[in-house]
Amino acid sequence: MSATAFALVITAALLHSIWNIAAKKAGGDDRFALIACVQLLVLWAPVGLWFGWGVLPGWHWREWGVVLGSAVLHLVYFQTLLRGYRLSDLTVVYPVARGTGPLLSSIGAVLLLGEAMSAVGVAGVAAVTFGVFFIAGGPALWAKAHDPSQRARVQAGLAYGAATGALIAGYTLVDGYAVKTMLLAPVLIDYIGNLFRLPFLLPAALRDRRAFAQAWHAQWRYALVVAVLGPLGYVLVLYAVRLAPLSHVAPAREVSMLFAALVGGRLLGEGERGLRIVGALCIGCGVAALALG
Repeated sequence: MSATAFALVITAALLHSIWNIAAKKAGGDDRFALIACVQLLVLWAPVGLWFGWGVLPGWHWREWGVVLGSAVLHLVYFQTLLRGYRLSDLTVVYPVARGTGPLLSSIGAVLLLGEAMSAVGVAGVAAVTFGVFFIAGGPALWAKAHDPSQRARVQAGLAYGAATGALIAGYTLVDGYAVKTMLLAPVLIDYIGNLFRLPFLLPAALRDRRAFAQAWHAQWRYALVVAVLGPLGYVLVLYAVRLAPLSHVAPAREVSMLFAALVGGRLLGEGERGLRIVGALCIGCGVAALALG
């Protein structure tokens, strides 16, 4: 991985951790997703117009189809993640998703996109995956699985976390193909994708317009953080994919868990500091291996 691609991934990871903390503090649902989507479309409209003005008229069914597929995968991913959070604990769902996603993305990039990975790169992927597991609580997850009162929640968390991870791998591979093979502009993939998601979000969020207005009043500041930093971070990742193998970029993104481990205890009141430090060290070593490999 080149120094430029590495810098893009690290910056994107920091932005990812910041907007995820904002989203968690907001505690929103479909209405929050719609608020962030609307803000994103308004704030990033000049950039979308700038990149798309002379390009979109030349798109054919193939380009539109890939971007629509990406948009649907992102939407289903988000809905699956939210349902997992309703049925289980965040400390089970999120780490399983973030650990499964890059692992499947790397395998898919090798099998479907013809990328190669050295032994050092394989070790880096493994280190990142184990680091995410330790940040989640490590062996405590298995202890919960043997507690009858916790078993159903853990099983739901593992199932929805794995499904979310598979969807992360899905949209990562689709978007990676779009920027590496089709040479589509990362900005357009993200912006048009959000535009496609808007009709899917409107019905559920606007069933109760009074509740939506209350959600807007209470959550618009958090949504603004998501609307500004979310696209910026993901576009940086897609540019990194142009410069480096997707099988390296996907797991390296999980350095965001390192940033979350460092700030989570103070901002979100999360414990297990020892395991989080071990996990952060694993992620740091894994990202370094990916950069070298």
